[in-house]
Amino acid sequence: MLSQHDIQEAERHGRQVYSVYVFEAPLRVWHWVNALLMVILAVTGYLIGKPPPTLAGEAADHYVMGYIRFIHFSASYLFAIGLLARLYWAFVGNRHARQIFLLPFTDKEWWKEVIYELRWYLFLEHTPKKYLGHNPMALLMMFFFFTVFAFGMTLTGFGLFVEFRGAGGIGDWLFGWVVPLLGGSQQTHAWHRLGMWLMMSFAVLHIYAAIREEVLSKHSLISTMISGWRMFKD
Repeated sequence: MLSQHDIQEAERHGRQVYSVYVFEAPLRVWHWVNALLMVILAVTGYLIGKPPPTLAGEAADHYVMGYIRFIHFSASYLFAIGLLARLYWAFVGNRHARQIFLLPFTDKEWWKEVIYELRWYLFLEHTPKKYLGHNPMALLMMFFFFTVFAFGMTLTGFGLFVEFRGAGGIGDWLFGWVVPLLGGSQQTHAWHRLGMWLMMSFAVLHIYAAIREEVLSKHSLISTMISGWRMFKD
């Protein structure tokens, strides 16, 4: 919620108290690029697991699955690079850049805010609270269903990739342990695919919650991830 520090921060930027610079440009660019990559990965990953009907003639003449896999692998590398860049920005960016990595799990007051926001989402509370960054409930969901899952999907995805490529090389050294740890290829595929469905389900809820907050909470949310400025309407 707004604090004296937040007010001073707004005044330093020459804005009114109810207009505060929250999300820096690198974070915003990462957010939208990452959203696009997640859609590409989900679509191509689904098609890899459930291939489209076979076309007439030689497979080499069409190379449909080859293109699908190439797009999936290329997007995977970009997703992983973006995740590392996002982790780096958590150290060099402002305090809002660290939110999805560091949660105050031991703070009882923070958990009370989580419960309040949950009640707000369930329409059991009628007065929205104001937060500069992510509200506690959204932050909790983002930590588990994006931050944790993103690293998990990266590990399982590259584990399957290096198994496909074969033993040897730096990739095998970095990720060759993933598939044996999870019990083999089939189990790893299952976990990777389950992760895809859970992350995309969270993405749908995330979009719904963002639109809902934009309308009902009396402060900007979607536009903040475009401009960086959070605007409070009262």
